[in-house]
This record gives sequence, structure tokens and C-alpha cells, in this order.
Amino acid sequence: MPIVPFVLLHNRLTYQGRKYKIRIDRLQLPNGKEGEYEYIVHPGAAMVVPVTAEGKLVMIKQYRFAVQRYLLEFPAGTLEPAEDPETTIKREIEEETGYRAHSWQKLGAFFLCPGYSDEIIHVYLAKDLERLAEQPPGDEDEDITVQLYDRSQIEDLIHTDSPTLVDSKSITAWHMALPYLQS
Repeated sequence: MPIVPFVLLHNRLTYQGRKYKIRIDRLQLPNGKEGEYEYIVHPGAAMVVPVTAEGKLVMIKQYRFAVQRYLLEFPAGTLEPAEDPETTIKREIEEETGYRAHSWQKLGAFFLCPGYSDEIIHVYLAKDLERLAEQPPGDEDEDITVQLYDRSQIEDLIHTDSPTLVDSKSITAWHMALPYLQS
């Protein structure tokens, strides 16, 4: 699908954080109308649906401060400057789960919340997992527990209102991976 051009009339950076920026742009849309749009500028992310030799899916239970609760997620991470998504996710799977994958397949990419962010998430499927003798240190500000599930358990978690919800990016990645998980 082609990118539709717009005219940037004015822009300003309103916040610069460790990982993200917030911008406000005044645009003229292709239909001639003008408007102000505030959005998060994000460096992008990569995530993985990891599958053990036994067919178990590796997820993490992670505390997310914005919603003040634990969520179930597939491993993911923000891209470092000038880093390609495959490098990011290979590092993140080891740091977050203690597994290394020997088989990788890119499943695609999607925009997470294009109404207020330009974040794009690259999705991979990882198989032929090896448990590392020693898990590399993760980020100090993360509270993560590794959990293994079978396919039916993940489906149940997605379709119920459990205390530990599955986040939206993981639900999307799950559906992207399903055709490759059929027995």
C-alpha cells in the first residue's frame, strides 16, 4: 500500500525520554484539511513466539507499571539505535527467557497503535530452543518470570478475563504464528 503524502506545516518536540519522544505536528492532509497530531516517536521493536522441542510456548509474566499489573507476553524488546530487529530479538530471548533459538523465521511486522505512535513491531518464530547454562542479565528495571504453556492454554488465556491478561502484541504475534504451528 503506498504511503499517502501530507504537507508538514509545523512540528515540535515536546518530550525527549530515554527511549521515546513525543511530537506534535501540524499537517495538511491529502484532502486539504489541516490538523494537529500528537504522537509517540518509537525506535521500533522485535518480538518472538518461541517454541520448545516439546511444543511448549515460552512466555514471560512481566510487571507493567502503566497498567499496574502483571501481563503475559511473548519476549520482546525495543530496537537499539541502528540495530536490526533480528539482532534485537536474539538478544532479548536470551535475556528474558534463558533460551537460545537455532531456527528463526520472520513472520511479518505490524504497527502497534498507529493512532498515537509510529511503533512498528517485527515478529519472529523461534524453534530448536536450547536452555542456556547461565541466563544473561536482563534489564534491572524488569520483573519477569518465564512460563511455559501449550497451545490450548494460550487460547484459554487469550479468551478469558484472567487476572494476568495476555497483551495485544502477543495476541497478534500468536495469530501470525499459528499457521506455522499446525501439527
